[in-house]
Amino acid sequence: MAIKAHMETLAQRHQELEATIAAEVKHPGHDELRLVELKRQKLRIKDQMEELRQKAIAN
Repeated sequence: MAIKAHMETLAQRHQELEATIAAEVKHPGHDELRLVELKRQKLRIKDQMEELRQKAIAN
């Protein structure tokens, strides 16, 4: 169950970052460095989710 809860938390954070990125892009003159960092965070979370999926499949 711990893996499932962790996956749900990561999925929620991933969605939050996606919404933040979308909002940031809508602003004229948005901060490109902030946008890059948000995208990196989102990608890290996606990688973590994939690792957990692989662990779940292996068990």
